[in-house]
Amino acid sequence: MPIHSRTRGLLPSAAHAAVAALMVPCLSQAAVTAPDPFYQYAGSEPLSSIAPGTVLKTRTISVYIAGIKTSLNATQLVYRSTDAKLRPTTNVTTVFAPDCSKTSCTNKNKVISYQSFYDSLNPEDSPSRAYAGGKRLPDLLPAVETVLFGTYVKKGYTVVISDTEGQKANFAAGPEYGYNTLDAIRATFNDSQIGVTRDAKVVMMGYSGGAIATEWAAELAPSYAPDLKPNLIGAAFGGTLVSPEHNLTYVEGAPIWGGVVPMAVIGVSRSYELPIQQYLSPRGQEVYDRMQKASIAYVLGQYSRVTWKDLVKPEYLDRTKIKEYVEAVNKVIMGTGGTPEIPLQVGQGTGGIWEGTKPSPLWGAGDGVMLAGDVRTLARQYCAQGVSVQHKEWGTSHFLTMANWLPWATAWVDDRFAGKPAPQNCASIAPGNPLTPLVYTP
Repeated sequence: MPIHSRTRGLLPSAAHAAVAALMVPCLSQAAVTAPDPFYQYAGSEPLSSIAPGTVLKTRTISVYIAGIKTSLNATQLVYRSTDAKLRPTTNVTTVFAPDCSKTSCTNKNKVISYQSFYDSLNPEDSPSRAYAGGKRLPDLLPAVETVLFGTYVKKGYTVVISDTEGQKANFAAGPEYGYNTLDAIRATFNDSQIGVTRDAKVVMMGYSGGAIATEWAAELAPSYAPDLKPNLIGAAFGGTLVSPEHNLTYVEGAPIWGGVVPMAVIGVSRSYELPIQQYLSPRGQEVYDRMQKASIAYVLGQYSRVTWKDLVKPEYLDRTKIKEYVEAVNKVIMGTGGTPEIPLQVGQGTGGIWEGTKPSPLWGAGDGVMLAGDVRTLARQYCAQGVSVQHKEWGTSHFLTMANWLPWATAWVDDRFAGKPAPQNCASIAPGNPLTPLVYTP
């Protein structure tokens, strides 16, 4: 899989073009795409008999960025994974790795597991489809992210980018993100064509939706993927969704981020197969139907007047009266799936007012969509459990904080591969919000 020298500068340039394109409202919001048979498993052996991380199919693709064909090649793997209800599934990951016959491979066994923030309820919006030639508006989001991981591709690292939401696009269903991420790393080790050695080291990183996958993978790894313990050496993430229940009260009605409320409700209910429609008001059903395959690219700024009160019947204004909701939302609170055994770097913005989201009377300030107090409490929890945590806050909003987070995270990632001791500032992390589970009140 060659990474040619003439691609130097190509990744950032394509990403800048993608950012500009995202500002153009006339781009098509939908396109009819034929189902790609590559994504389907048609083997005779039941998935339940196949180990997680097993490679089921492979293909080499010419990489497209923002719909433009580049000189990069990548390998895509269909692999066995696990859904939120612990049932066997299949998923897809895209792996960028150097061709040792054409370039230096000194960094090939340095593996970046990069988790995308493609946030969507539509499987067609996954990074693997974008890199295989997608030309729709949501396909520009992975292109923007080439700024975040492109440097590592050019340096000859192996970069793994999985479809973290799975083949049903279960947005905000954190544990499922984690399983898909860990099994993508396993699949990368298991594919002989990629040629990563068994002692290769892996750092996970992601921002926003990518932070959901990165954090959950870190906390689930000790129980779900203990075989990766010799390989995983750190996880860096920023802009993190710690407790979706808290975030619902923070962003509902917000001018930019209000649509995340119904997106998360649909994604989590889909993941755990909740009969959510029986609780919806006529307006809620209308939003539910419209959002079934919605991408964040179409939701931002479109649902500023949608609140929980609008979505549900009057008798369900109190969410604790919906048993299925309480059970599901408690399962997606970070820190409930285990304790990471690797160093963490955690960044978060607090200037949500810049994006029009007011501080929550209950949960305080955030970056416009994620709550800083929740992130602090998670960091302190892991510190108390013996995890080395470096935590930092910026007074910027969600979009702007990414620009602060990236160089900070990149330097930290580089230090992990260099074998330097992981920094920690646990003693200086301020108290945050309680992360207590909801209690069902019939």
